[in-house]
Amino acid sequence: MSILQQGSEQEQQWFLALKQALDEKRFERLILSQYHGDDAELEKIIFKMVELQQQVKLSCTYRYKTQDVTKNYALDEAVLQIQQLMAVSKQANLLLSDAELQLKKNKKKVQLIQSKRQPSNQITATHNREKQRHLNLNQAYLQDLGISDQNAKLIPSMAKKWKQINKFTEIFANAVIDLPTEQKRLNIVDFGSGKGYLTFAMYDYLQQQGFQPHITGVELRHNLVEFCQHVAEKNQFKHLSFFEGDVRSYQPEKLDVMVALHACDIATDFAIHCGIRLGANMIMCAPCCHKELRPQLSSPEVLKPMLQFGIHQAQQAEMLTDSLRALLLNAYGYETKVFEFIGLEHTSKNKMILAIKRKHVTEPDAKIMQQIEALKTMYGIHQQSLQRLLEDELVDQDRAGCRC
Repeated sequence: MSILQQGSEQEQQWFLALKQALDEKRFERLILSQYHGDDAELEKIIFKMVELQQQVKLSCTYRYKTQDVTKNYALDEAVLQIQQLMAVSKQANLLLSDAELQLKKNKKKVQLIQSKRQPSNQITATHNREKQRHLNLNQAYLQDLGISDQNAKLIPSMAKKWKQINKFTEIFANAVIDLPTEQKRLNIVDFGSGKGYLTFAMYDYLQQQGFQPHITGVELRHNLVEFCQHVAEKNQFKHLSFFEGDVRSYQPEKLDVMVALHACDIATDFAIHCGIRLGANMIMCAPCCHKELRPQLSSPEVLKPMLQFGIHQAQQAEMLTDSLRALLLNAYGYETKVFEFIGLEHTSKNKMILAIKRKHVTEPDAKIMQQIEALKTMYGIHQQSLQRLLEDELVDQDRAGCRC
């Protein structure tokens, strides 16, 4: 790694490298961070190259605290947009096929740092009626999983599943950008991995991007564990393995990313607790079967006319459950989003909780905990599993530290 130079010419040199990368098709990704402009909710801006109707453009994701907004720009227009955003961003990471140029600005100096990158297998996205694809149907494991046929063509009956896999991978790819840039080895656990569609997709994508993934799929059904392990070994995925068990029986020593999709009822709470307890940098959950709070739910007087209908009561219990989970993640140092990750026509279990660890905490944020207690009081909730697990953890830590 070498510092190229320091001074007023830094940004010009960086922009020249950007334009050359676009001209030479070496551009992979641009991340603008530490935004301090007028839009208070905007946190980060990410540019990627895509192909739209046979025209190369830059797709820009504006990352807000609670949502992502994507816009596509022609290359000239994109460069102008980048110049404007650079004026109100303190850091820019330009990732090329063979190098990374980082521009850092503060009141005293501007610093340009260049480092080498391992060449990656960049996939150009096609957006003709199709969103960006991070995966390639030519991969042999997709045939083994029954997604594609012997000619690497999508099996028609698996079209919805293929879309789900790619949508999940897109969300996962955007979230990985927020992890520490120096972290290349990722220890990942996928609780409730099932037939392994998403587990294999994560491994495939991370390998393409130059990471060193060590992934364990945890599944209760013996036949699926055996099947997935066979596929992993057949495709020589040396650091992808499968464990027969669940979140209570599998206890990893180190965890960078915790994934739990469609874990029933409080199994989601156990999975989130495992992620928080081990300090996972990323937690991804798609909750399912919200049963715990509904029997406890006591309708506030003003909401009784609305919640007398069973479907509304179920929706309220689901919203309350996932709100409490998101707030608890916030209280323990995570930046959390709750959003729909796939359309209802593909699955009714379409809500995603995505949390990125921002700071280490020894005690939960008192203000957020007050908000949680206010919600519980309003709805008559006396127990929520994730909160109980986290409180028990604190009690155990206090006991371990006692020297009476």
